[in-house]
Amino acid sequence: MKDRLRVVFKLGLLFGFFPIVVQGQGGETRQEVLDRMQPYTGEHHAGVDVTTLKGKVMCGYQGWFSAKGDGSGRGWVHYGTGHRGHNGHKVFEPGHCTIDLWPDVRELAADEKFATRFHHPNGDTAYVFSSYKRNTVLRHFKWMKEYKIDGVFLQRFGSALRQAKSLHHRNVVTANVQAGANLHGRSWAMMYDLSGLQPGEIDKLVIEDWKQLIDRMKITGDKSYQRHKGKPVVAVWGVGFSDDRKYTLSECEKLVNFLKTDKRYGGNAVMLGVPTHWRNLSRDSVQDEKLHRILSQADIVSPWTVGRYRTPQQAKLHAESMVRPDIDWVKKNRLDYLPVVFPGFSWQNLQKARGRGAKLDQIPRLGGQFLWSQARSFKQAGAEMLYVAMFDEIDEGTAIFKCSNKPPQGESRFLTYQGFPSDHYLWLTGKVGSLLRNEIPATEQVPPRNGR
Repeated sequence: MKDRLRVVFKLGLLFGFFPIVVQGQGGETRQEVLDRMQPYTGEHHAGVDVTTLKGKVMCGYQGWFSAKGDGSGRGWVHYGTGHRGHNGHKVFEPGHCTIDLWPDVRELAADEKFATRFHHPNGDTAYVFSSYKRNTVLRHFKWMKEYKIDGVFLQRFGSALRQAKSLHHRNVVTANVQAGANLHGRSWAMMYDLSGLQPGEIDKLVIEDWKQLIDRMKITGDKSYQRHKGKPVVAVWGVGFSDDRKYTLSECEKLVNFLKTDKRYGGNAVMLGVPTHWRNLSRDSVQDEKLHRILSQADIVSPWTVGRYRTPQQAKLHAESMVRPDIDWVKKNRLDYLPVVFPGFSWQNLQKARGRGAKLDQIPRLGGQFLWSQARSFKQAGAEMLYVAMFDEIDEGTAIFKCSNKPPQGESRFLTYQGFPSDHYLWLTGKVGSLLRNEIPATEQVPPRNGR
């Protein structure tokens, strides 16, 4: 029966009966997942200028959420905890969850919403979304267009490339993001997150995956793919951190060299996600000059700052003490600089699932003042482009997409947007772009909305 289904599937691909990436295929081998990778061939609508990162506000896009019943067969990924249910999937119920913000799903169609065991204050069942659903990702890009957010760095986690099911999920999300960016005139670029990789896996998994993305999905030929100085942008996050990572700087250097110089797969503008203290080689950075050598071979430096400061005043000091001298360093080395800003931070439920304690609303958003103060201070320090972490990260409470002000009540506690509309941070991120491009004044306070 399985062989017959495979024959039907292959005929469907040949004659165009099925979409690029079909859903709900269980029990596949890794090679079968690879064989179903296809280029984007849908409509393209021009929008943002994809030739440069300068003047742009890009968001990180996790795209890692899956829900029970979404067709992925993965259950509650990045919603549920490690307490396994009878089917081996994670449990997602009051007291067992990993998110601190609850997504606002009111605009989603019925087939985009997935019922949970949580309930809103009025007793209604609480629903969540899945990144596996094409229409949901398209809706996210529609929001980006409406609020004038330029595009995203799509996270592609090295650890997700090991198994067929998780690789399939990442490929589906990639196809969804391509469609969203093309249909709504936004840009996107791939960002590899090296976290969790073991020695040898950068070569075995990441380099080989990039070859598949070029050969099979031809992503850098996508009209919506972000470029910089004439080259496709590829980001690599997790280079030089001092948190006991198993892969080495030498492996990172090999990856950068491959992405830059390989005759078939190179020619890219490489962005490196590095520790906050990369320049001084201290604190969260490895104390190894090789990191600077690797950076000098790249094109763009992007220090990770989430959690490194907690107030608007501290953000201003960070801009003066870190961002400004960082920019001086990269200019001397003929590099560009993409600093990270974030709206706030909270991971109480995620830490609880790990057996640790954490404060809810650990870094308060202050109605957007925290995000705005970073953008303003970083621009004044010389930043010409910004990375907002993150578009959809509800696990660590950094999401800027629409979240509910009436989350479920009960054993698990959730943040809200403090009475601001659920689109408040989408709107504010769009204003950050206007600030960066000198379209609005760099006021100290968050600009008024709708004349208020």
